[in-house]
Amino acid sequence: MLKRIAISGILPWTLIFFIGLIGGLSFSLSKIAVEGGLAPLGIAFFQAIVSSGLLYILCLLRRRPLKEILYNIRLIVVIALLGWVIPAPIFHIAAGHLQAGILAITAAFIPMITYGASIPFGYERFNWIRIMGLMMGVAAILMIVLPENSLPDRSDIFWILFVMIAILCSTAENIILAARSAVALGPVRLSLGMNTAAILIIGPIVYWSNSFVWPSLKMSEVDIALVGLGLGSVIAYTMFIHAVSRYGPVFASQTGYIVTLAGVFWGLAIFDEIHTLWVWGALVTMIIGLVLVKPRKIDQ
Repeated sequence: MLKRIAISGILPWTLIFFIGLIGGLSFSLSKIAVEGGLAPLGIAFFQAIVSSGLLYILCLLRRRPLKEILYNIRLIVVIALLGWVIPAPIFHIAAGHLQAGILAITAAFIPMITYGASIPFGYERFNWIRIMGLMMGVAAILMIVLPENSLPDRSDIFWILFVMIAILCSTAENIILAARSAVALGPVRLSLGMNTAAILIIGPIVYWSNSFVWPSLKMSEVDIALVGLGLGSVIAYTMFIHAVSRYGPVFASQTGYIVTLAGVFWGLAIFDEIHTLWVWGALVTMIIGLVLVKPRKIDQ
């Protein structure tokens, strides 16, 4: 009995730890793929194809009607643009110029700025503790951008600001999802619709720009990175949905800390990245900020 209780207590933490490891690895895989010569837009297109295929199978297994996706087509197209078509290629482009660890730290800014943007719309209440978390996120970014010796190359500042476009898009996506309830459609079908719409939007651009990518049978390091990005995104997402439904959004949201930490340490392990004290300080500051801006317990 005690053994069973112990295992049941470990499983939730094992799940979010695994999700965090996969999410953190995506920054390094993106860097490998881009530096290996794959087009960022093609990588995003390939990820959308893999995600759509696996999510479609999941919907069939769960016997969820797919016609409801068409009833929400306007919402889905907007979400596709803000949640994938624009930010995904931006992150891949930036991965070719920034250290994986730096990219992971900047991506952690999304939940913080989402909270700040939600207050004027009335979706979140003003809370000093969470505002402090938001300010710590801003401080973390400034710790990377402002000091002269914080980055290996001062031109990296441009790419960090470039990533902020993707972060603002993701923030807008979150705000829209809060304004237009997607509860009836469900996160899996919403994600399926989003990825399918992304394929239809990106597809012609990929074709005209000759940016299509596909893993070869040789399965080189670049091919493995591409497949890992395609499978990792949908596996991590599906596991995250399971964590939310089984353990609640507050507990599941803690994957954000692990994704950031894992992103930094995957960069150390794969690329032997070396960070300055400013970057390590920014990492600690960002994690503290994430803890302070965690979802309200009433959300559970």
